[in-house]
Amino acid sequence: MEIWKESQLKQLTFAREIETAYPILLQFAQNIGFNFCAVSLTSNNRNADFKILQINNYPKEWNQLYEKESYRKVDPVVTHCNRSMLPIVWTEELFSPTPLLWDAQQEHGLRHGWSQSFHHEASGLCSILSLARKNGPLSPLELYEHFGYMFYATSHLSDLFARSLPKLPKKPEHPHLSPRELEVLKLSALGKTAYEIARILCLSERTVNYHVQNVIIKLNVCNKISAVIAPSRCGLLDAPNP
Repeated sequence: MEIWKESQLKQLTFAREIETAYPILLQFAQNIGFNFCAVSLTSNNRNADFKILQINNYPKEWNQLYEKESYRKVDPVVTHCNRSMLPIVWTEELFSPTPLLWDAQQEHGLRHGWSQSFHHEASGLCSILSLARKNGPLSPLELYEHFGYMFYATSHLSDLFARSLPKLPKKPEHPHLSPRELEVLKLSALGKTAYEIARILCLSERTVNYHVQNVIIKLNVCNKISAVIAPSRCGLLDAPNP
């Protein structure tokens, strides 16, 4: 590995924010012959209020046009990157369903490019790193030489941004109820008394009341009625006994 590549890789590794990582990526892009570098991060499993993060050095006019025409919705590069982590080269064939987008990119100097995505499973983030230039198509050798750096960079960006997001609330864990406790609760939900439940399950009435009391303690409720309602709401009484 060339010394400058190793140096920039170390700098990227130590970057703790997207804003400090981007200049390193831009310098790398320029060192290997690209004019433009773009980073975008989207989320697949967060709410609609999540805003797409986009940082690039594209021409200002192009960014305004891309936003105005809502090109992101039909961009085949974005579509590919949202579903695959394989690198994608920008070609006229790829953009054949959206010729206006292809022509507009050409006019603004984004003539030859490629993109790499990374899907951050824990957070649902999808990061996309794109490099583009005005002249000279990409060669297979370029893709081979720089794929490792691109893939590491996109994964690192996802990790950096994921750390900055508020943690998603954990789903509440339901207390473990034994098969016998569930049987008692199900019969109680049907309106059976402790005496009737005891006869059905071949238990003593005292044992039935013991199970009910255990459930009340486990669910942190105040009485038998609440002990029946709580597991009913979370679906415990609908499931078959383990």
